[in-house]
Amino acid sequence: MSLRTAQRASLVDQVIDQLKEQITSGSWQMHAKIPTETVLAEQLGVGRNTVREAVRALTHAGLLECRQGDGTYVRATSELSGAMARRLRAAEQLEILEVRRALEVEAARLAATRRTAEDVSAIEAALSEREKAWANGDPEKFVEADLAFHVTVVEATHNNVLIDLYTDFSAALRASIAAAGGSLEQNYIPHDAIVRAIVAGDATAAERAGHACMEHILIALTDTQSLTDSQNVTASA
Repeated sequence: MSLRTAQRASLVDQVIDQLKEQITSGSWQMHAKIPTETVLAEQLGVGRNTVREAVRALTHAGLLECRQGDGTYVRATSELSGAMARRLRAAEQLEILEVRRALEVEAARLAATRRTAEDVSAIEAALSEREKAWANGDPEKFVEADLAFHVTVVEATHNNVLIDLYTDFSAALRASIAAAGGSLEQNYIPHDAIVRAIVAGDATAAERAGHACMEHILIALTDTQSLTDSQNVTASA
């Protein structure tokens, strides 16, 4: 069978690439509302139908979310995080925790052996922000600060595949944490031991501290689920 001559990328594909660049570069932040079709069409020098098709494609890929009567918002930073978000919405909390444990515990272990002085400063600063968010009693900011802390630890592994994977996973994980419920006190687990082990370069201690944190999360998750089940039983009685 003879090969056909490859066609140049369509105008829609070019617009998709440009819109995607706005997302992946951070020009359009997570949860931010993007410009209207009319504005984008003017900026790109194309028709509104072309922009509409591009936005529809990125919405299908999970990067954008169209809200009827409101506008279009950034939902994920990559196709992978968009796919993860869809998968996590249908997953059991225990399944999500098991994946999180695999990534975060290994990250702590690797970070202890590979961290640089700059990494240590970034991790300590992230821990400080996490503690500050908890002290201020803001659940949403605390979740963001907690995930930012773990991203900083993952970055200290200098494993680019792990960094990209966890960055996409953590973006999807936000919705999962919110769905799990629980009070701020239930979600608070000291991370000082992880930081101390990483700073000391003790991979074994870092792994052990990471496991301990995950066990605390499992207990909090179990308690929350038990309370929910109890309430459901009472309501149906």
